Amino acid sequence: MRTFPTLGKKKIILGMIHLLPLPGTPFFEAGNLEKALDKAVADATALYEGGADGCLVQTVDRIYPVGQDVDYARLAAMARIVTAVAEATGPTFQVGVQLLWNALNASLAVAHVCGGSFLRCNAFVGATMTPAGVAESDPVSFLNYRNQLGAQNIGLIAEVDSMHFQWMGGKPTPEVARIAARAGANAVEIAHKDEETNTQAVLAIKEANPDLPVILGGYTNHENAARRLVHADGAFVGSCFETGGWGSRVDKDRVAAYMEIVGTL
Repeated sequence: MRTFPTLGKKKIILGMIHLLPLPGTPFFEAGNLEKALDKAVADATALYEGGADGCLVQTVDRIYPVGQDVDYARLAAMARIVTAVAEATGPTFQVGVQLLWNALNASLAVAHVCGGSFLRCNAFVGATMTPAGVAESDPVSFLNYRNQLGAQNIGLIAEVDSMHFQWMGGKPTPEVARIAARAGANAVEIAHKDEETNTQAVLAIKEANPDLPVILGGYTNHENAARRLVHADGAFVGSCFETGGWGSRVDKDRVAAYMEIVGTL
């Protein structure tokens, strides 16, 4: 059984595994499942051999349903892929699950049954607008389900100001982070394209919540990682690991070069 580590002792780098549209989604095409499965295993292997700490298996489509309802075929495909990724990597390699938008119960079930160790939670607390409508949190029901499964080993990284989440109605990011931590998040995620804005957001969260790990949700690369990760506890990393830009294959040597930079911090 994989267990999410205690963060803060070292910077944790989690590579993105971007899937093709899966069965049960509007833009699924014949052959996607096999292609997505092969790519996920290859990407996870490259991340593992390149020295990354883990990966996040994330659904990719042009439009997503909002909420907990997940098509059965989509869920089965995700379970098959996550199982293959877990089997292809070592026991300390972290395997995350994210069924967009905010299907936390389904993501938890896949992680718990298929060898995962954490979730990236779109709306763990509060609510955010998405292209398909409002994604609303329900932390009480979700945490009760987690207890029901006995899945307390599955870590929770809550997005608090990122690509997928901005608190509806406005609330200071450090306060959102505090609410998420109080509800049980192991870490929070932020993502700002502007480097200075990103740094100040990390520092503000740290000042208000000194013991709460902060993960960067994007925008790092080989050129800026040493600067952006100085105050953060880790990062999700996608495009700069991929040979042909976002969504393409992960390259082991690119991963190793990035991890060498992180090792100096």
